[in-house]
Amino acid sequence: MSGLQIPGSASGPWPAPAKLNLFLHITGRRADGYHTLQTVFQFLDRADRLYFDITADQAIRRFGGPAGIPATADLCVRAAELLQSLTGTGKGVDIYNDKCLPPGGGLGGGSSDAATTLWALNRLWDLGLDAGELAGLGLRLGADVPVFLRGEAVWAEGIGEIFTPVSLPEPWFLVVMPPVSVSTADIFSAAELTRDTPQMTIRAFLSGAGQNDCESVVRSRYPQVAAALDWLNTHAPTRMTGTGACVFAAFESESAARSVERQLPRGWSAFVARGMNRSPLQAAMASM
Repeated sequence: MSGLQIPGSASGPWPAPAKLNLFLHITGRRADGYHTLQTVFQFLDRADRLYFDITADQAIRRFGGPAGIPATADLCVRAAELLQSLTGTGKGVDIYNDKCLPPGGGLGGGSSDAATTLWALNRLWDLGLDAGELAGLGLRLGADVPVFLRGEAVWAEGIGEIFTPVSLPEPWFLVVMPPVSVSTADIFSAAELTRDTPQMTIRAFLSGAGQNDCESVVRSRYPQVAAALDWLNTHAPTRMTGTGACVFAAFESESAARSVERQLPRGWSAFVARGMNRSPLQAAMASM
């Protein structure tokens, strides 16, 4: 727990879990500028922890959260404002975000925070929206938000909006967090980004095929990410998640992952987490 002071009246903790892109292919670019892609999302048991203190004054206030990001740009706040505006509820909320997922790391922290906020406030504000309605709101906040609202590991296609549930092994991951924040928009607009990777089948991925098409661009622009990829790859096959900056490798056991973590170069940051096909948020909601 950080030094964030949580009032006793707040509901929580509500987990906002990290995700990994186990591969990422850019298969084309549409006339409207959106990229078509293929990827697989799997959750981790590492999560931001959100608390919600419901108020009667309609104000939406944020405490904690991502450093350097103003409340007006925070996806938690934007999700609450959107839900409040579209439903006309007279209630407000104080949001406390005990943040551990790095912004610009490719772990989906902001999108996950938004999804958890939508689920939590739908319940705490007694709004009664169904999963489809929440997914529609989530898509207005970001392409990854519906993934966290669905709460299951998926194969994603199109511009990231076409989902097929997949059953995956749930290994232990060592995730290295280089001290940089990578802009997704900058990477997707890079002239050198490959945009013509052939379509791949789920069967091919499950047999070991796949790569991250953004990796070479990020390597050339962020030496810290390149160094993390090179170091971790000496211990196990390594890949970058999303557009970075975090990189990861899978291990059969927690002890194996922690053994490599103990060899981390001085000054680097990393964590060990279990891969999960069902979001920790779904389990938490069932118990609340």
